[in-house]
Amino acid sequence: MVAIACFIGAFIFASFVEYWIHRLMHLKPQGVGKRHVDHHRRGEGQGVVWEFCDYVKGSAIAMLIPLLFSIEAGIGWMLGALAFAAFSAYAHQLQHENPVKCGWMQMPVHYVHHKYGQWHHNFGLGVDWWDHLFGTYKATDWLSEDELARPEKGYAELRWW
Repeated sequence: MVAIACFIGAFIFASFVEYWIHRLMHLKPQGVGKRHVDHHRRGEGQGVVWEFCDYVKGSAIAMLIPLLFSIEAGIGWMLGALAFAAFSAYAHQLQHENPVKCGWMQMPVHYVHHKYGQWHHNFGLGVDWWDHLFGTYKATDWLSEDELARPEKGYAELRWW
């Protein structure tokens, strides 16, 4: 039971950290966000696997610390954090390549963030909870002729590498 609670807690906490790190990259574009500015310039993800690797590298210590206190809690926490990293990496790439498939959100916030240059809004990558909670959610009529004209693609038809 402890492992399940830690899994859920890590998943939610990782989404919170992701939101704030993305927001910080926009507050400090010349420091922390220098690489992120290039991401906005290119307007593409680097592939699910490489996104996942970046997320894991950036959070490895936070994933492992709970193991010092309890093996069961630590494993649950680590698996929850890894699950969110995988989900977020996939969601990030999907929003760049096939945003209409992000049906778990009313609006694919990261896609809208890029498409409309929303430097101060819609920071979520995999979820939009924190944008709603912290007032950075900006509803946008995003489904235009451009999105509707794209050929239908499946959920797995995106850049993995």
